[in-house]
Amino acid sequence: MKRLALVNDFKLNMKKSGKLMRVMGVRTCESRCLFSGSKGEVCCIEPLHSKPDLKDHPITQFSLLAMASLTKILVIGLKPSLKVWMTFPYGRMDPSSVPLLAWHFVAAHNSVNPMLAFCRGDVVHFLLVKRDESGAIHVTKQKHLHLYYDLINFTWMNSRTVVLLDSAEKLHVIDRQTQEELETVEISEVQLVYNSSHFKSLATGGNVSQALALVGEKACYQSISSYGGQIFYLGTKSVYVMMLRSWRERVDHLLKQDCLTEALALAWSFHEGKAKAVVGLSGDASKRKAVVADRMVEILFHYTDRALKKCPDQGKIQVMEQHFQDMVPVIVDYCLLLQRKDLLFSQMYDKLSENSVAKGVFLECLEPYILSDKLVGITPQVMKDLLIHFQDKKLMENVEALIVHMDITSLDIQQVVLMCWENHLYDAMIYVYNRGMNEFISPMEKLFKVIAPSLNAGKTLTDEQVVMGNKLLVYISCCLAGRAYPLGDIPEDLVPLVKNQVFEFLIRLHSAEASPEEEIYPYVRTLLHFDTREFLNVLALTFEDFKNDKQAVEYQQRIVDILLKVMVENSDFTPSQVGCLFTFLARQLAKPDNTLFVNRTLFDQVLEFLCSPDDDSRHSERQQVLLELLQAGGIVQFEESRLIRMAEKAEFYQICEFMYEREHQYDKIIDCYLRDPLREEEVFNYIHNILSIPGHSAEEKQSVWQKAMDHIEELVSLKPCKAAELVATHFSEQIETVINKLENQVLLFKFLRSLLDPREGIHVNQELLQISPCITEQFIELLCQFSPTQVIETLQVLEGYRLEETIQITQKYQLHEVTAYLLEKKGDVHGAFSIMLKRLQSKLQEITHQGETTREDPSLKDVEETMVETIALCQRNSHNLNQQQREALWFPLLEAMMAPQKLSSSATPHLHSEALKSLTMQVLNSMAAFIALPSILQRILQDPVYGKGKLGEIQGLILGMLDTFNYEQTLLETTTSLLNQDLHWSLCNLRASITKGLNPKQDYCSICLQQYKRRQETADEIIVFSCGHLYHSFCLQNKECTIEIEGQTRWTCYKCSSSYKAGKLSENSSEVKKGRITPSQVKMSPSCHPSKGDPAVKKATSEPVLDPQQIQAFDRLCRLYRGSSRLALLTELSQSRGSESYRPFSGSQSGPASHSIFQNENFQLQLIPPPVTED
Repeated sequence: MKRLALVNDFKLNMKKSGKLMRVMGVRTCESRCLFSGSKGEVCCIEPLHSKPDLKDHPITQFSLLAMASLTKILVIGLKPSLKVWMTFPYGRMDPSSVPLLAWHFVAAHNSVNPMLAFCRGDVVHFLLVKRDESGAIHVTKQKHLHLYYDLINFTWMNSRTVVLLDSAEKLHVIDRQTQEELETVEISEVQLVYNSSHFKSLATGGNVSQALALVGEKACYQSISSYGGQIFYLGTKSVYVMMLRSWRERVDHLLKQDCLTEALALAWSFHEGKAKAVVGLSGDASKRKAVVADRMVEILFHYTDRALKKCPDQGKIQVMEQHFQDMVPVIVDYCLLLQRKDLLFSQMYDKLSENSVAKGVFLECLEPYILSDKLVGITPQVMKDLLIHFQDKKLMENVEALIVHMDITSLDIQQVVLMCWENHLYDAMIYVYNRGMNEFISPMEKLFKVIAPSLNAGKTLTDEQVVMGNKLLVYISCCLAGRAYPLGDIPEDLVPLVKNQVFEFLIRLHSAEASPEEEIYPYVRTLLHFDTREFLNVLALTFEDFKNDKQAVEYQQRIVDILLKVMVENSDFTPSQVGCLFTFLARQLAKPDNTLFVNRTLFDQVLEFLCSPDDDSRHSERQQVLLELLQAGGIVQFEESRLIRMAEKAEFYQICEFMYEREHQYDKIIDCYLRDPLREEEVFNYIHNILSIPGHSAEEKQSVWQKAMDHIEELVSLKPCKAAELVATHFSEQIETVINKLENQVLLFKFLRSLLDPREGIHVNQELLQISPCITEQFIELLCQFSPTQVIETLQVLEGYRLEETIQITQKYQLHEVTAYLLEKKGDVHGAFSIMLKRLQSKLQEITHQGETTREDPSLKDVEETMVETIALCQRNSHNLNQQQREALWFPLLEAMMAPQKLSSSATPHLHSEALKSLTMQVLNSMAAFIALPSILQRILQDPVYGKGKLGEIQGLILGMLDTFNYEQTLLETTTSLLNQDLHWSLCNLRASITKGLNPKQDYCSICLQQYKRRQETADEIIVFSCGHLYHSFCLQNKECTIEIEGQTRWTCYKCSSSYKAGKLSENSSEVKKGRITPSQVKMSPSCHPSKGDPAVKKATSEPVLDPQQIQAFDRLCRLYRGSSRLALLTELSQSRGSESYRPFSGSQSGPASHSIFQNENFQLQLIPPPVTED
């Protein structure tokens, strides 16, 4: 832009000047206004400058200019004619933020174009400017940058790095593409010069807008400039220059700080092109990598020397190991990253070998790289040292894992093979033989020599031999599949050769060093003895790959013939092993492309062998083997009828099931389950599945059910619950038929109990069964016969029986307790009581005529149990009887218990007299709740025996009753005193709280919030509540806080009543209407004199009434002192602490109740004082 100047004058008019002239010795020019300040104040202008190497860029001919006003950004072209190419409004922003503009050429989309960065506030926008083929300019938005600070300057350092200055005078170095903040620098010491006075136009009187003056507070446009990768900052005392360090300077800076690891990491980021704000690296990628790599090598040498020098000379060996474990891996890592194995295994290794500890750590660091195949091709010397080091540290498993990942050319094969054999490193030995010598048979021979002698001698293999045998099987499988062992693949040109060699080896007639006693085919025989199933699986996998290979098919037939010859003609193989062979053959023969031939008579021989009835050993094993053989397709090799006959003869019921299922003879399968003791309980699930699962015909289901009916007794005896559930689920309408078939009464009882008793856990809805009462009563009769002690428990949960018929059944079997239970259930309470009373009297009669017995005599326990049951009967029904009917129950019971005591004289008391007295006390204690005490005393005194001067015998009863009276009198007086004290205390507190003077919490109305003293314009009354809230009466009336009671207005506190809401307020109102409360609020006129409506001067009503305010106070008081009822606590004390209830009549008598706390002479009620209230 020669001879072209852009000027932004003090009026913020944008002008273009050209044609420079000299008039009267003074330089002058012609100018043109581009943008008038009347349309908006331009704060910043930024023309697009181009470097010399971009002067021919097609966009430079437009002379682009970016202008930033207070409201928007404009991009205009000055040539060839003035034109606006883009307008971009700011949107919402901080009005004090400074508009910023900055141009820079960047490489994007395989071309270099100018990019405009503009911002105002904390968001930076990037616009890419392009020229299309038609000559028009297009501006496209790029991704914007969100910041957390307000910017006052934006500067491009290069196309990828920008430097931002925020309002706190902090520099932020940002990578544009990743938007990552690389560094932050504080520059407050620069004392930056701001342009505030120019923006406020102080020299011309400040004739600028307030918005521009506000922006001027942070403006520093002319104080910061950039050129050639440098930024110049104008301070009040000096000028500061800042620039980005070159990559070498950044690395050297870390080295000076002794941060070698960080320096290496930074250099590697330069090497990989991942570093940010890179300066000083030029050229193509390979050249840049070479320069950085040379510098990293220098650092690595320095790092190695430092590691050796910083090693502690004294101390524990663990300290030295830890030091090198921290340092050496870094050297190994970067040498391998730089692909400098020559450097690693020559100079670095030589340096570290000077220290034995460093050398060991170095060798151990190589292990993970070797195992992950990142390090291949180690020098022989390092490889030798590595193996020796691990061998010295007894890490032979690590050695084996390393060998199988190494290049075989770096190994001493003879040394490694010897070491592997001595230390049992079989994987490594196989690897060396295969990769080093292309020898695949020798490892097999060596492994066979280890495991064959023990197997041939019938000895148990050791764990090591088992491991070797498994390795041998896997190795053979890999060779036959073309896979290298333990990893990788065999070269394709060697795969056919290896397969042939392995097959030829396996089918050898004798081994190389065979003894005269060696049997034929030793290798196949050894593998079959070791693990028949896995060896056959290996062959099966191998046969899968044999397709259209004539030689392979010949091998396949040959090895099958050998297997048959070895296993069938020898008796030293178990049935399971023989079965595995024929299962394997059956699977091979069942294939559609089968080429094998096996004589069918061999399968018949196997069948005879497995079904031999003379040999009962391994029965389950034989059956399972034959089943697997049939399921694998071997059934086509047998005659089915002969197979079934032999299976039935051998009791192979699973085989029979398999054959019957093929013929859909499901009913015969039931016989198989019932005859098999191991699976007989599974018959129920089988029958249920056949009858439930769709897919079976009606005839098949009927035959299965008929078979189940034929064996119903067996099913019930096997599992009564399962049998009952089966009948109830599928044939609930044929229950009577099933019952008729069960002739055995015990089985019938078990079946009915499982069917009817819900406690048996049968999962059937009892309501859907619709069982007749006759069946239920039949079950009850059987229950009376076989389990009489459980009749009552069962009747309590049983339904569907008739009471009259059931009572006849229980009477038939003389189950008196059950009869009494049924009579009570029927409603005949006296009949039930008569039965229980007769039973009790008979028990009492038994113990009365006994000779010498002990207290623990069973008959006395029977008396007590019968008495407790009779008492329970009376207690359950006394609530529904009148007084006369109650006496008809309780008095006979009392007389029955006292009768034995009448017969015994005082001189010769009965042995159980004390126990009987205790039991009599229990009866008296129980009947006292239903019979009046005077009636009891009168009945006792009316007895002819006691009416003739024998009151001494019932002295204990009388004293016990008197003690009970004294106790109840004391309890009543104490309770009344407690209640009166509580009432008196509550009323005193209520009276004190109501009559207490009121102290307002504030001096203003709680509604209008105005002080009551200042509101003098109306004669308004002031109302103060006991809660402390103060209101104007006018405000309360507006809030409808008044209630009319008996022609008088009652007030309620607005704040307190609103917290209780409408429900509580309505409750309080109902209490007010009942007339139980008196008013308590205080009214004052503005002059502090009592008003005319003051309740204190009004006439009191005949009944005291509480207003709502007093109701609230009373509710708070009740909540404050609410707790457990003292009467409830006393009642709880009277409850029994054991299984027996407390007997107040026991007095001083011996018995279970003699230890009650109420019989203690020092008994007293422990009372607590009332809670303390605040005055």
